[in-house]
Amino acid sequence: MAIPTRIKDAAFLMLVMVVSMIMSSSCQAQLMSTFYDRTCPDALGTIRTVIGKAVSKEHRMAASLIRLHFHDCFVQGCDASILLISGGERTAQPNNNSVRGFEVIDDAKAQVEKICPGVVSCADIVAVAARDASVAVGGPSWSVKLGRRDSTTGNATQAVANLPFFTDGLDILISRFHKKGLNIRDMVALSGAHTIGQAHCFTYRDRLYSNGTDIDASFASARRRMCPASGGNMNLAPLDPVTPSSFDNYYFKNLMQKKGLLVTDQALYSSGPTDRIVLEYSKNSTTFRSDFAAAMIKMGYIEPLTGSRGQIRKICSVVN
Repeated sequence: MAIPTRIKDAAFLMLVMVVSMIMSSSCQAQLMSTFYDRTCPDALGTIRTVIGKAVSKEHRMAASLIRLHFHDCFVQGCDASILLISGGERTAQPNNNSVRGFEVIDDAKAQVEKICPGVVSCADIVAVAARDASVAVGGPSWSVKLGRRDSTTGNATQAVANLPFFTDGLDILISRFHKKGLNIRDMVALSGAHTIGQAHCFTYRDRLYSNGTDIDASFASARRRMCPASGGNMNLAPLDPVTPSSFDNYYFKNLMQKKGLLVTDQALYSSGPTDRIVLEYSKNSTTFRSDFAAAMIKMGYIEPLTGSRGQIRKICSVVN
């Protein structure tokens, strides 16, 4: 039996629409380093200046800005949701009194708005700031892919469910990263950002006083001086006590000597599948730097809002 022409035409039109939607979606999801070359050519230089000044004023800010990008991308994707005052994500347990650098992003956004109002997203500024922060302390650089848009909601529930907790074991860490499309090599490389970070006493106290066999005794004794068994919760200690101000591979050398500050640090060298990567990075700083840059690019692709989704916030902490 012959199929009526109008049915054939309808089927053809439907096929065209589906193909068009798939192609459109694919195009929208594509980020590119040249995204603002025409619409705001001075954006990257403006952001770089703000980040450089902030890191020069406080060296620790470099680690904070890299971590801010990480904590943003693991919740709803790289959409600047962590910057929103509303929604509870900023104050969710993994972020509250921990994630910082909001004022630096706000400053960068304000400066960019002066030259290109309503063009550059907060999500892209967070991504660029992480790269510029790395460079400012002698870390690797990479080409940041741009074109993200900002979410209109935060998500406290996802923050609790998706972000690593400082007591997570290796299996949990691997699972959390795997769910975001990151493999164990990406995970170890990204953890290397702890080469310049600091942690509060309450995040590593239990490890110091556990009398465990996976922590160097002299290292634990030294850290206890600034982290008593009770009190001093907000006292800071470097995650890399050897070269805390240098972006290098001593973080991995420390792990091999059982001198990881956090449970999640030492878990990377605990007779598991990540041991060989830690060993490799401890011997070859160039490989670590290269892998760190590649992992940061890969992380920046986690579920971005593109095309007409989301918005370009005028002020990063509130929706338009």
